[in-house]
Amino acid sequence: MAIVGGFKVKTRAIITAAILTTIIIGGLLWNPAQPEVKQTLLVSTTTSLYETGVLEAIKSRFEASHPEYNVSFISQGTGLAIETAKRGDADLILVHSPTQEQEFLETGCGVNRKIFAYNFFIIVGPESDPAGIKDLAPVEALVKLSEEAREGKALWVSRGDNSGTHSKEKALWKATGLDLESMRSESVDSPWYIEAGSGMTVTLQLANEVDAYTLTDVATFLKNSMKGNIELVKIVDSGKETLNVYSAIICNPDKNDRGMFEASMQLVEFLIGDETQEILVDFGEDEFGSQLFRPWIPELDTPDSLIVGWVKEYAYIDGSECPSEYRHNEGNLYR
Repeated sequence: MAIVGGFKVKTRAIITAAILTTIIIGGLLWNPAQPEVKQTLLVSTTTSLYETGVLEAIKSRFEASHPEYNVSFISQGTGLAIETAKRGDADLILVHSPTQEQEFLETGCGVNRKIFAYNFFIIVGPESDPAGIKDLAPVEALVKLSEEAREGKALWVSRGDNSGTHSKEKALWKATGLDLESMRSESVDSPWYIEAGSGMTVTLQLANEVDAYTLTDVATFLKNSMKGNIELVKIVDSGKETLNVYSAIICNPDKNDRGMFEASMQLVEFLIGDETQEILVDFGEDEFGSQLFRPWIPELDTPDSLIVGWVKEYAYIDGSECPSEYRHNEGNLYR
């Protein structure tokens, strides 16, 4: 026996009480019903993917089959998306500007670039089409628009935010032979070239307010049109010059210490897998009456097709979506 508080207590009773207390406390601290703590996978992404809702559809499917992860998106223009990743504040990027993507790879910040989708840019504007550019080829349309704008008959709104859309716009203006800096200077006294410095939705709304033309991806345009946010209409249709290609690039694990390389690989593999590619086939049909994004992987079944040739010419780097020197533990990603 032991003496506790002046009373005689059997030693066995003390041991039993101690064991029961330990079990009770342990049960309070460990609850098997509590959900397992998930790892956060940070994706820095272009606004056109995020604002249309397609990423949420992909996220829900991915998390259902990978319950250990929580995918979180940082939505911004391609330039800012890349800068976020360079700072180490993301695990991978989803962007649409091949020249900026190549620089990201060449600086050693990114690895395992993979194309997963595409669509097209279009030029939209007031239904009255004051510049008279309807159905012209994109470069021809911009030349005429600039001439009409100098006479006070038209306005142009640029994203002006170093995004993928802005990059495409600058490439189109360069193809016209016109000097972008001169156009900016001209617009100081007689403003016709207006820079929004914001995302696609805000740019569309600004163009709508001032009856201007702008370059937009089809997906964001359709979403804003169906919601009644804008009254702009398609003026110049899509084609080779307005091709828009989406790629995933994983942050180089040698420079990024977040430690989510394997999770990022799983997400990229999911993006090019059958489930996501099928999501892209139907996404937008019910709500907008049109396919917003086109899956890239099925196109590879017909390697000699026109669209494959366009994508390779526009979005490949030295003949590859990701040259071997920019690959890291890629497994079967390029099979």
